[in-house]
Amino acid sequence: MPRFTHPRLEDVPLDLALHALADTNRLAIVARLAAATGLSCSNTTPCDAPVPKSTLSNHLKTLRAAGLIETTQSGREMINVLRRAEFDRRFPGLLDAVLANAA
Repeated sequence: MPRFTHPRLEDVPLDLALHALADTNRLAIVARLAAATGLSCSNTTPCDAPVPKSTLSNHLKTLRAAGLIETTQSGREMINVLRRAEFDRRFPGLLDAVLANAA
């Protein structure tokens, strides 16, 4: 059973959060998760460009390290959920501003 590390948001520095949101693919993943309650790894992939599994895995790891997503196992699938409320408490308005300017 895979174990994922999910940091406490109090321990996440602003530069790590900004780094995670600076990549266009990771930003597209966050936008997809913001519009859903939870997505499997394959459904988090941005639609406009195919992303290799190893690259997607690295993007998800970066988003987890920045406290943006939580990954849990459901049967054989890994489900990713945006930690919106927690992230907004730690960095008020940041996610809204980034997502509003991503379009």
